Amino acid sequence: MRKWWRTKCALGQILRLRGRGFRSDAALKAISIAGEERVKNLALYNYPSLSGSLSALFAHLFHSHLNLPCLLLPFSSVEPLRVEDLCIEGLERVYLLDFLGPKRFADALSRGSSCEVIGFDHRKSVLGQITSDHPDKVTFYVDLEKSSSTAAYEYFSSKLVDLNSPDGNVASLLNPEVEDRMKMVLKYIEDMDLRRWSLPDINAFRIGLREWRSKLNCITNPYIYKQLLEINSVDLIAKGNSDISSRQSAANKFLDKVFRVRLGRGFYGECLGVRADGNSYLSDEIGKQLSARSAAAGLRPIGAVIYMQRNNLKMCLRSTDSATDTSEIAKAYGGGGSASSSSFIIRMDEYNQWLSVNASRWSKGMMHHFVKY
Repeated sequence: MRKWWRTKCALGQILRLRGRGFRSDAALKAISIAGEERVKNLALYNYPSLSGSLSALFAHLFHSHLNLPCLLLPFSSVEPLRVEDLCIEGLERVYLLDFLGPKRFADALSRGSSCEVIGFDHRKSVLGQITSDHPDKVTFYVDLEKSSSTAAYEYFSSKLVDLNSPDGNVASLLNPEVEDRMKMVLKYIEDMDLRRWSLPDINAFRIGLREWRSKLNCITNPYIYKQLLEINSVDLIAKGNSDISSRQSAANKFLDKVFRVRLGRGFYGECLGVRADGNSYLSDEIGKQLSARSAAAGLRPIGAVIYMQRNNLKMCLRSTDSATDTSEIAKAYGGGGSASSSSFIIRMDEYNQWLSVNASRWSKGMMHHFVKY
């Protein structure tokens, strides 16, 4: 056991120095060392999913409580680890956290390593994968009404309770203070994962999470589990609200430069638009405000945000009206998106045909109306 923990410390340095990817030299080296040390437990977590990372935290805590070596690695569909990479001699158990992998991945992994595979997912798209040729070796926990991180938390907590400590005390995955805070985070994560969007300040929570994406790779961030234990929904919501306020203030500066846009040269009606070159990150905030103002001006409830992107002119369409489908326009010009949010690349000569001939005069004449609105 001590040998493994010494190796683990050295491994951490290797991971940070030699690789920043997923199927990198560092990840493969970690697997190789785990094989030499006869590590019996492996946990792969969906990256860059917070649900996957929290599931990895719970796996880490579970094995740490029991002093059981466990190798944890991020699994990304961008550069996925292969079954042959993971055939570790002596491996007994593999956890797939917040993903089930490609079709038959779990079966192939179980065959290749003669190990048990336990997978957690909540997505409807994986329902076709939950059958296995080796039901005695492969177990899937797929619940469309429960996020993967909540399922993993309950699983590892229950397992730990079943394995009471030698002194007779019932072990707990988290101490009471952290547990209460973590359960609230899990509720918000589940609200997002299941696309409910029903909890108070859920959008602020989502925005507050953005900076976490850069921290979720345990290969490059050796402090990931300590940081995840400190995560707090109250702080995330406050951060999100602050970001929303800042972005809205920045977006407002563009709203005195609006002009009319003849969508599809007028075929799809007219709406309000604005140029936002160099500020594409504000397209959602600007577009939604333009949508409301466009409707108030008697035009289609669509906001058009136009900016240069890598020498191409891009148009983003936003609508706050549930009966309006902006993607109809975007798809007609080679783009795509959803009803409320879509975009496409447009040629400059075509774009010029979309500008109302009286755009400048109209913009000045209506500015007083917008200020009132």
